Amino acid sequence: MTSSASDSKARVTIIPGDGIGPEVAAATVHLLDAAGASIDWVEMKAQPITSRRREDVEADPLVQSLLETRVGLKGPITTPVAEGHSSINVALRKALDLYANFRPVKKLPGIQTPFPDVDLIVVRENTESLYAGLEHTVVPGVVESLKIITAVASTRIARFAFDYARRFGRKLVTGVHKANIMKLSDGLFLECLRTVSKDYPGITYREVIVDNCCMQLVMRPQQFDVLLLENLYGDIISDLAAGLVGGLGLVPGANLGEKCALFEAVHGSAPDIAGRNQANPTALMLSAVLMLRHLGQPEPANRIERALHYAYSERRHLTRDVGGTASTDEFTQAIIGSLS
Repeated sequence: MTSSASDSKARVTIIPGDGIGPEVAAATVHLLDAAGASIDWVEMKAQPITSRRREDVEADPLVQSLLETRVGLKGPITTPVAEGHSSINVALRKALDLYANFRPVKKLPGIQTPFPDVDLIVVRENTESLYAGLEHTVVPGVVESLKIITAVASTRIARFAFDYARRFGRKLVTGVHKANIMKLSDGLFLECLRTVSKDYPGITYREVIVDNCCMQLVMRPQQFDVLLLENLYGDIISDLAAGLVGGLGLVPGANLGEKCALFEAVHGSAPDIAGRNQANPTALMLSAVLMLRHLGQPEPANRIERALHYAYSERRHLTRDVGGTASTDEFTQAIIGSLS
């Protein structure tokens, strides 16, 4: 999976993951090489980061590699439910201060959904709130989870969202909250968003309660443009939004910070089909498109995106999850054959 090194190439840490991760990662690397991407791959395995000591976290080989290359591409990694080690995904975001989770949600051609014109950007604060996993047992049978909201993190993610909207011509940013109940924590989040919004007079800012947002998304998703959320709400809403366009297997994801950027497939590791050459690599391929643009390589990014759109429009070589019969390898070869 590793390309030969070259001074002119961008060094990128690739984390294949587990389950179907190695298959979709290999397919994506093959496609990027065929598209002419200039990348020197550094392959790393992900291990649970169990220590909370800063020096131990920074000494983790994967963290060190990402700090060195500053860019990573990651396949799915299994997180045990209600037991076992903490999420590797969350640990990496904390260790590298990848404060912005970025999920563009747009329907691919040829995919039939009730909403043909969905075009959303979900921006999620990535480092705090309930999703940070700060919890402990108070006494047997009583567990406490801490929801931490800070002005620094809320202001930082708000500025990221509004900067993106201004740069790419987005006209509406919607802050999503539950401040009617969590008046202090979500109230602080909204206060920061309102303050930042005043610096962007060309962009409309509005707010919606998170449960109403869920209902509105499944009724009229076209009314939204950029959704701006704290961590836990953002995790839930971004998956809901992906369902509007066909599911998590068809949307890319990125975790962005000052030190590095980690691009990832946001779907599960699907151990039931691992090793069967059935996995759909679309999500990781689209994440790699985001990565190439981040690296300043728009030409191979555009070639891959056009080829993917053509394959979905033609529908001759799609994988089983989207109504086709093609294997992972057949799908990948079809994309490569459509590069222009």
